[in-house]
Amino acid sequence: MTIVDKAKEVQEKIIAACKRSGRDPQDVQLLPVSKNHPAADIAELYKAGWNNFGENYVQELAKKHDELPADINWYMIGHLQRNKVKYIADYVTMIQSVDSLKLMNTIEKEGRKHDRIIPILIEVNVGEEESKFGVKPTLQDCMELAEASLQLPHVKLRGLMTSAPYYDDPEKTRPIFRRLRELRDEMNNQNDQLKLDVLSMGMTHDYEIAVEEGSTCVRVGTAIFGPRDYSNRQY
Repeated sequence: MTIVDKAKEVQEKIIAACKRSGRDPQDVQLLPVSKNHPAADIAELYKAGWNNFGENYVQELAKKHDELPADINWYMIGHLQRNKVKYIADYVTMIQSVDSLKLMNTIEKEGRKHDRIIPILIEVNVGEEESKFGVKPTLQDCMELAEASLQLPHVKLRGLMTSAPYYDDPEKTRPIFRRLRELRDEMNNQNDQLKLDVLSMGMTHDYEIAVEEGSTCVRVGTAIFGPRDYSNRQY
């Protein structure tokens, strides 16, 4: 199967998951993630009509941005250090991995510098894994960041993001995704200025469950681009 065929297969499974849960497939974005795969792979999907892509590393994102068509929308989904925000602030479509007020303030500073509003998501460590970034999955912790964002004119909080723990049985991720959705709903109910509408959750192993639980953006890499080769990793 080609990369395009694999992306279409994932899209069909998203549509099926939407049907099972009574959702409109138009409400779910498939975000191909090409970490450690060449720009040529993205170009193949782009030629087939895809123009939204996610990247985990700033250096890799910036390199591919320079090599590929200018109308591609780039989403930063990996851990972001404050000193690297400046390299993507003038074009990034969304930063999905905001986990601190300091990072949010840096994004505001760079957004002001480039005279643009940068959409963001708060990354929530719902599974409370020590190896992962993200704020604690409590209403208090999430609201603290969310309400701070309302004071930043160049930052637009759109919703929440999480990565579930890996289980052999993807069904075990369901409570993780359900909790993020509930957290989003609780936040909207607490402050009607927020209007959070994005839930970025679900990857290759568990995206169908995530869609059933309300995901509006699934970040899929391996199922589209194949296994990653880390032997020549430069990032």
